[in-house]
Amino acid sequence: MSRYRDNILELMAGLLSDVPVVDRALDFGAGDGWFAQAVTRRGWAREVVPVDVQRREHGLVDPVLYDGQHLPFPDRSFPLTYSIDVVHHAPDPVATLEEVLRCTGEYFLLKDHTYRGRFGYLTLCVLDELGNRRFGVPSRYRYQHEWSWMPVLERAGFALQKFIHPAECERGPSEC
Repeated sequence: MSRYRDNILELMAGLLSDVPVVDRALDFGAGDGWFAQAVTRRGWAREVVPVDVQRREHGLVDPVLYDGQHLPFPDRSFPLTYSIDVVHHAPDPVATLEEVLRCTGEYFLLKDHTYRGRFGYLTLCVLDELGNRRFGVPSRYRYQHEWSWMPVLERAGFALQKFIHPAECERGPSEC
C-alpha cells in the first residue's frame, strides 16, 4: 500500500460520504485492482467490476478487458463509476469519458491530472513516464488543461456536486 493511494482513498471517502451504498460500481482503468478491493472493503459498493485494456502481472483482481473504445456494458448499468488517474492514458480522452459516462447511472468520481502552463505539462509528462513505464502503460500526454473535460460531463447530464483542487495526494512540488 502506498501513501499516495491511501491519500486518494481518503479523498474518495469524503466525496462518497453522502452517496448510498450501491449494488455495482465500475472501476474504470482498474490497473492492479487495488482500488477495486478497497472500495469493496470500505462497503461503498456490494460489487466492483474492474475494467481495463490489459491485465497487470501480479494483479489483485482479474479485470474485464475491453478494446479501449467500447465498454461491454449496457447504458447506465453502474450507479457509481470511478476513474483514478486513467483517462489521460486514452488515445482520445473525450471519447473515453463519453463512453464511460454512457455506462454510469448516477455518480461519477473522476481523479485525473490537470495542468495550467507549460512547466506543469512537462512535469506531468516526466512523472507519468516514471510512474507507468514499468507497467507497460503508455503515456500519451493527453492531460486535461485546467478543467477542459467538465463540458463532457455536463453534456452527459452530470452536475458537479463536489470538487477538490488541489487534491492533497502527495506532499511536495507535484500536484495530483
